[in-house]
Amino acid sequence: MAEIIVPELGESISEATITKWFVKEGDAVNQGDVLLELETDKVNVEISAESSGTVASIAKQEGDVVLVGEAIGSIGEGAAGAPAATAAPAPEAPKAEAPAAVSAPAAVATAPAPAPSVAPSSVNASPAARKLAREQGVDLSQVQGKDGMGRVYADDVRTAAAPAPQAPKAAPAPAAPAASQSDNSGKPVDRKRMSRRRATIANRLVEAQRTAAMLTTFNEVDMTAILDLRKRRKQAFFDKNEVNLGFMSFFTKAVVGALKQFPLLNAEIDGEDIVVKKFYDIGIAVAAKEGLVVPVVRDADRLSFAEIERNIGELAKKARSNTLAINELQGGSFTITNGGVFGSLLSTPILNTPQVGILGMHKIQVRPVAIDDERMENRPMMYLALSYDHRIVDGSEAVRFLVTVKELLEDPEQLLLQG
Repeated sequence: MAEIIVPELGESISEATITKWFVKEGDAVNQGDVLLELETDKVNVEISAESSGTVASIAKQEGDVVLVGEAIGSIGEGAAGAPAATAAPAPEAPKAEAPAAVSAPAAVATAPAPAPSVAPSSVNASPAARKLAREQGVDLSQVQGKDGMGRVYADDVRTAAAPAPQAPKAAPAPAAPAASQSDNSGKPVDRKRMSRRRATIANRLVEAQRTAAMLTTFNEVDMTAILDLRKRRKQAFFDKNEVNLGFMSFFTKAVVGALKQFPLLNAEIDGEDIVVKKFYDIGIAVAAKEGLVVPVVRDADRLSFAEIERNIGELAKKARSNTLAINELQGGSFTITNGGVFGSLLSTPILNTPQVGILGMHKIQVRPVAIDDERMENRPMMYLALSYDHRIVDGSEAVRFLVTVKELLEDPEQLLLQG
């Protein structure tokens, strides 16, 4: 019998939520077959069978929270249906050999089975249930498991800790459905629990605003030169590299160039230390169905324009299909986010902690611009926003960083020459 164990899911991830089981008890599986999908704070992870056999038990259901290292099921030997045939008589064999007098105690033992299984101090409970019981002050010996074998899980503890919500549900039957479908004024609403990722995003954004001394500085960039270069080189670039020349490679290169001049924006705070990173792993914010994710383009300073475009395209595709790996989301040193693709003209991006800088791109909009004292021209302009952590980045440094990004973008040949 092999247990189905929640594997290590990545740095700082200790628990996950089961989003879907792809098998049920009694199904035959081969080694490597996908058994279930877990949702973590960052990505969804598929768990595969480590051995062939038949799914003997499933201990945790869809929607349950599970801990790393926890057993959530088991795989027995044999083909589909075989364990069911052999497992059923197995427990009955001793009963069949015993006389009728023995079957009576067996019947008695089966009826109150849940009570004895949880009454002793050594209660058969999952680690998550024990942790939750300690936090909620619940006596595990008074909690009855519902899985048929008396094992207590976190959901059982929650039920025992909060019986109150179930009482009103049973008493005023008509009022309960109305409350779940309407707000206090009787207006219709649709209530649903946040996904794990959405809840994590919410917590991290609030935490970033609470812990960092976050300020935002703004500038604008004339996109004429980049648009002209793309227009002239776009087809030749695609023919050579089989990838489109977008805007993100220009912005990534400009950010790397500015970070080299102002290294404190490529740093983070660790206690009372400032850790300046000597690498340039640039996070690119991507909007996915479950919320914003920030996959990382590694060593962006060493990549060509084509390699940056290819990496960003592949990471964005994975983000939208929910197939990003944990390591593709970890370790970024600076982040770029583009609200302009949704039509945003100006915004103040929130830091992706523990990073201390994030650049916000916006919509390109044709606006009248003063060329000199006498001339005005319509130019394609974009507002830029740099949010930074004032604890280690001074205002003058942040402003000069953003001016450097602007200058590099307005002279894209400089970027090409710098590689």
